[in-house]
Amino acid sequence: MSSKNRLKELIQSPVLLSTNKINLSSYCPGICCNFVVLIDSSKSFDTVESKRITVHIICNIYSVSKNMTNYFKKNILVLVFGFVASSVFAQQKATAIVNADRGTFVINRNIYGQFSEHLGHCIYDGLWVGENSNIPNTKGVRNDIIDALKKIKIPNLRWPGGCFADEYHWMDGIGPREKRAKMINTHWGGLVEDNSFGTHEFLNLCETLGTEPYICGNMGSGSVEEMSKWVEYMTSGGESPMANLRKQNGREKPWNVHFFGVGNENWGCGGNMSAEGYAENFRRYATYARNYGDNHLYKIAGGPNVDDYHWTETLMKNIPTWMINGISLHNYTFTESWSNKGNATGFNEDQYFKVLENGQRMDELITKHSAIMDQFDPGKRIGLVVDEWGAWYNAEPGTNPGFLYQQNTLRDALLAGTILNIFHQHADRVKMANIAQMVNVLQAIILTDGEKMLLTPTFYVFDMYQVHQDATLLPMTLTCIDYSRMNRKLKSISSSASIDKTGAIHISLVNLDPKNDIELSCEMQGAKTTKITNGQIITGKETGTFNTFDNPYQVILGNFKDASYENGILKILLPAKSLVSIELK
Repeated sequence: MSSKNRLKELIQSPVLLSTNKINLSSYCPGICCNFVVLIDSSKSFDTVESKRITVHIICNIYSVSKNMTNYFKKNILVLVFGFVASSVFAQQKATAIVNADRGTFVINRNIYGQFSEHLGHCIYDGLWVGENSNIPNTKGVRNDIIDALKKIKIPNLRWPGGCFADEYHWMDGIGPREKRAKMINTHWGGLVEDNSFGTHEFLNLCETLGTEPYICGNMGSGSVEEMSKWVEYMTSGGESPMANLRKQNGREKPWNVHFFGVGNENWGCGGNMSAEGYAENFRRYATYARNYGDNHLYKIAGGPNVDDYHWTETLMKNIPTWMINGISLHNYTFTESWSNKGNATGFNEDQYFKVLENGQRMDELITKHSAIMDQFDPGKRIGLVVDEWGAWYNAEPGTNPGFLYQQNTLRDALLAGTILNIFHQHADRVKMANIAQMVNVLQAIILTDGEKMLLTPTFYVFDMYQVHQDATLLPMTLTCIDYSRMNRKLKSISSSASIDKTGAIHISLVNLDPKNDIELSCEMQGAKTTKITNGQIITGKETGTFNTFDNPYQVILGNFKDASYENGILKILLPAKSLVSIELK
């Protein structure tokens, strides 16, 4: 198609989004012409080849001769299209180097953990429907959710909270369900909790999923004895009162419970303790959370409130390193602040930028807490466990605000990929993480509505990134332009690379720029790979695009083809607002 015909096709329904003024006297001597090109850059594109532009031309022509004016008018389409094509189709550039033979630290698979709290519809009408439900289930848990979680190979699942953990008394949740004690969930909605989903139900689910349970014990309102007996009930295989009680309730052999949290957010909902007071309590409670048989607990201390560095220093100073295996860290991402969380949907580009900018704070927090831990634990034996993270917005209109239900957009997928990349870069200290939460709460990977179930954009990030579980982090340096907004800036690309035990290299990239594609040239130094064996992409029409029960496939994981690999150079055309993963073998 000629430039003239191409432009004629494009001049339809212009939208004034950007303006370009050019004096074309240099193109046509004797013509003084100023015109404005209005470009509709609001559309999203999968590849540069499929890009279309919409232009509108406002032109004023002055000529020394009528013939020259007619000549210019006759050729204006070619001239204007040449300008527009050169400005719109020009790609931003980025370069990277991956040192494929210099990996040192392993990306712990437990970074990809999930979190299920007795909050809103996470457990009830989410995971748990009961054995008598018309919804297909296995031992009361929805089969569609089980299948989805198996697909992404979740390595661990945290339960029962959260703030709920420090008012949960485990003996209320064992034995015949019809005889279990009921309670009021004072933290989340003030509803009646009937304890039909308890220790057996949770640990049986973990066995079904092939995932490790992460139990959070009650320090806030529970006793040392209560916590001690819960560990005994779950893990003791010998002759003991709690082991015998478990057997009476239908479970002969003990469960394998490795991860155990000694309280939760004890600076707040877990007891409003001081750092010194919590450290002293941890020593008492952890002493009686014993190892039985071959079961060895990985004991996780309730860590700081975001940037409370004094808390971390106090725990590292006052708790002997042999008593502790991990320290938790909680950090949520808002649009503005705790008091102004913003909306999950319907946001503008400034709000989009603010969420991604706030998400970057995770790197600062990990860096500073890790530096304190390094002073007392230079060998990095104690892990930093980011067991609550994700986006927290205002609850969806018309829903119970205590249920923390929110939609999940492409923006949240981009945020999740960026934060997972941050965890990768701190693989030497970050040993575990749990996104909040798994079903129907906050940045959920799954939403349900009666019999309906959908996978959110964030789910597909965990699907794409599962290749990094237990792979070796590869050093990667990347140079790219910034994504700027409101006189502030972010690197336009977030990235990480790893090599798995088969020798396959995986490179994950997040283009945060919502409008511009980026051409990336990546040099693979020391790589033995010869070809691209897989490429995947997550993107959508807009940064606010999300999946609904009526239209559940607006943002999904798709195949990616705009990459080539030759002579050790990987070239990728990274679309705007996208996550891309490339496999090399």
